[in-house]
Amino acid sequence: MPSIPGNAPRTPDVQVGPVDLAARVDEALAVQALAFGLSDDEIEVRRHIVLRHLMYPGCRALGATTEEGRLVGFVYGLPNDRAHWWSSVVEPYLRSTGTDSWLDDTFVITELHVHPGFQARGIGRSLITTLTDGAAQPRSILSAIDIESPARRLYRSLGYEDLARRVLFPSAPKPYAVMGAPLPLRRP
Repeated sequence: MPSIPGNAPRTPDVQVGPVDLAARVDEALAVQALAFGLSDDEIEVRRHIVLRHLMYPGCRALGATTEEGRLVGFVYGLPNDRAHWWSSVVEPYLRSTGTDSWLDDTFVITELHVHPGFQARGIGRSLITTLTDGAAQPRSILSAIDIESPARRLYRSLGYEDLARRVLFPSAPKPYAVMGAPLPLRRP
């Protein structure tokens, strides 16, 4: 799925397109570690999780690469399955707000990260809109740390709204918000 003009990042030397994330998992996790502040132990745990997710039916990944081929951002997602761990954690929170139907017929953004040196250039927007434009589901759902941040502002600008807040994931030190948006995502 090539980058389309309406989704092109404002950094012309960065291209968004399909990526073999399994082959480039260590590069992707290095970006995530910088963007998300992960320890070496957390990176190793996430490596196994990412590789497992990539084997799920319908999982798709995109990367943002420089002209030299350096991976500076990535996104991946998949159709939601209520049997997956993430859904089992967020379902009680969504049920309490009357929004648990968002777990059905929904495309989940599992990870989206951009290298800090390349943030605020439209790369994250391009990654998520290009990925969801190819989704067969009518809506998208994701979780983000429950603080006001550039990521949450980006998601809101795309049409994501809070479905549940103060969601606690086991071993996560901070609460998350679960957000959902109809597809296609809103454009500026």
